[in-house]
Amino acid sequence: MDFEDRRKEPLAHRMKPLTIDQFYGQKHILAPGKLLYRMISADRLSSVIFFGPPGTGKTSLARIIAHTTNSGFQKLNAVSAGVADIKKVVADAQNTMLNPTGRVVLFIDEIHRFNKAQQDALLPYVEDGTIILIGATTENPYFEVNKALISRSTVFQLKPLTEEDIRCILQAALDDEERGLGGMNVTITDEAMDFLCKMADGDARSALNALELAVLTAPGDKTREVVIDMDTASECVQKRHVRFDKSGEEHYDNISAFIKSMRGSDPDAAVFYLARALYAGEDINFLARRIIICASEDVGTANPNALAVAVAAAEACKMIGMPEARILLSQAAITVATSPKSNSSYMAINSALSDVENKNTGSVPMYLRNAPAKGMEELGYGVGYMYAHDYKGHVSPLEYLPEEMKGTKYYVPSENGYDGKIADYMKWVEKIKKEQGYK
Repeated sequence: MDFEDRRKEPLAHRMKPLTIDQFYGQKHILAPGKLLYRMISADRLSSVIFFGPPGTGKTSLARIIAHTTNSGFQKLNAVSAGVADIKKVVADAQNTMLNPTGRVVLFIDEIHRFNKAQQDALLPYVEDGTIILIGATTENPYFEVNKALISRSTVFQLKPLTEEDIRCILQAALDDEERGLGGMNVTITDEAMDFLCKMADGDARSALNALELAVLTAPGDKTREVVIDMDTASECVQKRHVRFDKSGEEHYDNISAFIKSMRGSDPDAAVFYLARALYAGEDINFLARRIIICASEDVGTANPNALAVAVAAAEACKMIGMPEARILLSQAAITVATSPKSNSSYMAINSALSDVENKNTGSVPMYLRNAPAKGMEELGYGVGYMYAHDYKGHVSPLEYLPEEMKGTKYYVPSENGYDGKIADYMKWVEKIKKEQGYK
């Protein structure tokens, strides 16, 4: 194959493995003896769903199965296929003239894009074995795929490839004369190879695309050595690929890690997940709102100033925008992460709401009620109220809860930060009230 022929198909497509031996990575499911390895080797497939980030080998595994199975093999893309396409696959599978085995391996790429009706159309044929389903998706199938299909399939999670896996794939592409770049006299420096492996972030397709672009744009031609150095490689990878989808599982995983890092008092991890979100284009207002919630839910009265910082940062982000907003969000996230923690306010309101919903909580005591109209005092409204500032320590010996709720404690301050001072103050308030006759 000459140079022009090599350009007709992308390198990433040409280098897709045809056998398990050519497949790199995913040893947790494809090492000899593992379930998926045994299923493919013995051609004893049951329905499976592969999910994982782009470039980890989902489509390649389907291609390997297509080359090893004795059953018919069909492929559909969920973006363009419909129920009619599924029925045609079934009809072909059941045609003994065309398909003596009476079954077909059906690969559906991006299966999460099938709606409920399309997924339901598959069920009876997956159930009776007419269709052996291979689904591929970048989304978590437990969120996106019909539970009935999930229950009839084995789910395999594909993980991002390691840098060593990427290195093996790139080297194979450089050495392979039939499908890859072998015979083109390409040399890549160690530094450039390391760079491409790191920047791919576990995505083989991204790494192969960058390598191909580097070869096509590097000085030289097919008659002399083509050298890919660091400068050439860096030009072909303008921005590091990040496994982050603002509407998918990575979005939720990243924001979960961000919040838990602030809650766990780890400012370094908090800033890391913040940077990851910002780099991927996450909405700064969404990030600011999450910091505000954490400042109240997890810091609360242990450092009341954290909420003020978080709210100020959120308002400032609206006025300033990126890229400067990154500094404001970083300050707010670090403030929350490094503050003493207390969820006393959070627990207090949850407990109170539960009582209001589930208990007979009584009525507002008459002495606490408002008496805006003349004559209401004669009915007892506001009668007996003790103005706190008229008493020792500005604390009156008054019961503020309804009789049915007397003695209930919702706010239980921790010993952390300012919460500890509040705890001391509340003990002092109880002491003063008892001195004034409160029972």
